[in-house]
Amino acid sequence: MTTSLADHLRSLPDESLAALLQLRPDLVVPVPADVSALATRAQSRVSVARALDTLDQFTLLMLDAARLTRDPADATTSVDVVLAMATAGPHPPAPTTVRAAIDRLRALFLLHGPEHALRVVASVDEVSPYPAGLGRPAAELDPRAAQLCADPARLRRTLLAAPPSARAILDRLAAGPPVGSVPPGALQAPPVGGEDELPPDPTNGGAPTGSPVRWLVDHHLLVPVTGVRAGATGTVELPREVGLLLRRDTGPLGPLRSSPPPVVTPPREPKAADSAGAGQTMEAVRRAEALLEQLAADPAPVLRSGGLGVRDLRRLARVVGVDEPTAALLLETAYAGGLIGEVDLSGATTTRYGADQQVMPTAGYEVWRVGTLAQRWEQLARAWLGMTRQAGLVGQRDDRDRPITVLSAEAERAGAPATRRAVLEVLADLEPATGPTADEVLALLDWRAPRRSRGRETAHREVLAEAATLGVTGLGALTSYGRLLLADVAAADERGGDDPLGLRTDTAGGDAAGAVRALDALLPAPVDHFLVQADLSVVVPGPPDQALAAELEVVAEHESAGGASVHRVTPASVRRALDAGYSADDLHALFRRRSRTPVPQGLTYLVDDVARKHGGLRVGSAGAYVRSDDEALLTEVLADRRLASLALRRLAPTVLSTPYQVGRMLTELRDAGYAPVPEDASGTTVLARTKTRRAPARVPVTTRAVDPLGTPKLSMPRLLGVVEQIRRGDAAARVARRASDVLRGGAGRAGPAPVTPHSDALAVLQQAVRDRARVWVGYVDAHGATASRLVRPVSIGAGYLRAEDERTEMLHTFALHRVTAAVLED
Repeated sequence: MTTSLADHLRSLPDESLAALLQLRPDLVVPVPADVSALATRAQSRVSVARALDTLDQFTLLMLDAARLTRDPADATTSVDVVLAMATAGPHPPAPTTVRAAIDRLRALFLLHGPEHALRVVASVDEVSPYPAGLGRPAAELDPRAAQLCADPARLRRTLLAAPPSARAILDRLAAGPPVGSVPPGALQAPPVGGEDELPPDPTNGGAPTGSPVRWLVDHHLLVPVTGVRAGATGTVELPREVGLLLRRDTGPLGPLRSSPPPVVTPPREPKAADSAGAGQTMEAVRRAEALLEQLAADPAPVLRSGGLGVRDLRRLARVVGVDEPTAALLLETAYAGGLIGEVDLSGATTTRYGADQQVMPTAGYEVWRVGTLAQRWEQLARAWLGMTRQAGLVGQRDDRDRPITVLSAEAERAGAPATRRAVLEVLADLEPATGPTADEVLALLDWRAPRRSRGRETAHREVLAEAATLGVTGLGALTSYGRLLLADVAAADERGGDDPLGLRTDTAGGDAAGAVRALDALLPAPVDHFLVQADLSVVVPGPPDQALAAELEVVAEHESAGGASVHRVTPASVRRALDAGYSADDLHALFRRRSRTPVPQGLTYLVDDVARKHGGLRVGSAGAYVRSDDEALLTEVLADRRLASLALRRLAPTVLSTPYQVGRMLTELRDAGYAPVPEDASGTTVLARTKTRRAPARVPVTTRAVDPLGTPKLSMPRLLGVVEQIRRGDAAARVARRASDVLRGGAGRAGPAPVTPHSDALAVLQQAVRDRARVWVGYVDAHGATASRLVRPVSIGAGYLRAEDERTEMLHTFALHRVTAAVLED
């Protein structure tokens, strides 16, 4: 089989061989030495399984038809025979559709050979042992079952005599797979009709019923494979002939669907889907920023086993006002986007993983937060598409029955990017603004790639929910900007073969800015003003621009978010603004400039009152001291019981001191309702914002390949270069097989190897240097073994031969005393 496929590959032109490598890129990792190695790899289990994973349901059934129609004598089939089986059902597909599927199988070399003598790659039977969900022939399972299947009339009578419960089992196994498990003792229980042999069973509701599995086994319609002995779990298999007979109404391959299942859900108005998605993008960005701000204010410790604790996740979700799954998704996405990371605590000595670490925003967060809303969303969405983590696993239990925490290693899934891409590509292939149900998406995935989608239904539903949370979809449909982002990611994946290290920064082939522009057009324009109410609330009628957002962060407390966010001016916020360097006049001017409504008188009084008290106390280092020109105020501070922990004492009528540091004194005075300001040694007021700690910068996953399990796709020129290298290796291998017995050390003959005079070998090498001819050199390597190599000598001197191996494009050096023979190439 290997030789036949290798000969077939050798006969192909370079373009056809490159097309095979383009369809199956795993065949060139690493590059095969010759065509024989390529043929062997193309028939390996792993490579065949990768190729089968890309096929749709109809194409897989056409491959099964080729397997079922093979001639037992030479294991070949033909296109006509496959076409006859595929069209044998009540609803036959079009012959052109069948031929197109066969052509695709031949392009992948899962089928090879001429149309009248097609061969199936041997590993297909190992990867998929039950073609079209049918079992093995009866002759391979049991002689008595084979005898029954050899008599069609008797087989029909036996099927008609089967009890209803037994017939239901047969119909289930006939639909595939043909193997079923039975509980311990089921094969030893009396068959249907033999219930009188058992006593009544009042515990389970009266008289027992017989075993339908036992009846089917006794009548040889099922064959026990394992578990024949009592007390063991058994396995039974339905013979292929019985399965084909049971499929007489649907055809030998079962129900055939040559096109994807239809989507019943009608399309919506595209603008409605985009508007719903755009609103969700605003909410996703706001929630992500709130989570990161909370981490900046109160960093979360890292568990020794990795990740954040359940309590920390619950605390963050409660503070931000989201559920825990949403908080986990946003944290995982922010981590993948390089916005948060771990930082080692100073003075930590523990070396175990996760010990003495905290999670907080990175320096990249500062860059992210100053971008536009669309740019910030695009970075989050791209990180979500490429991250190899499955946020839906957070909160579940692992194999050791321990909870899976956010950012822990247990949530790592290498196939997560491919799963997201598969779901979104299903939505992208539908008519724009079509929002199918989750069941319809799963049905489409099961038809498009049944081998990949099997067992991943939960992960696919999680992708749909996460896409809706992040605003990639709106009303269940893929948004216009989400479609542009997906196309750009796909283009980046196509370019991965030419940029394996992710160093290229151009976006040729994709339109990352297009997604940002499309989303910008849907979002409300940033506003530079607000509305001040009489209750000192500040309403921002839209997303604030960067300058306004920075000012509101200082002068007001955030209360609620949405299309119009609400803030409130409080004494604490005014004091914070004064601490940051604003004066009372600056605050009055800010509110007059930004407010589209008259500034309430209460706000003016509040600012003036807080500003009058602000700076009435001066704090410096002594341990620390506090001074004031208002002696009555210092007397009040000294008598305040809330400040007893500071151990204050009067040094002068206008000075108090404490043994504690300045920071503690400032904090406790402010907590007690006073408004001190720090000063330096010269008495000058020190106004500064609190220094923000940040974790080290992290590289976002957007610079990596989309599918870590996949192989980079190479361009056609590079593939043609690989084909040329394989051809050279194949030619060298053929020449090596024809090399003289002298160079091969007499491996093909008995007795000692003949000896060539060393002077003759040197003469051949000197002539080859002059003629630039290729020569076979036999030599003894460092381990004492004889070897040969086809090289082009470059020079001889100082006891060494330097020659070029054109196959590997390397320069080799041979010690002349180790050269045993030299023969010019024929």
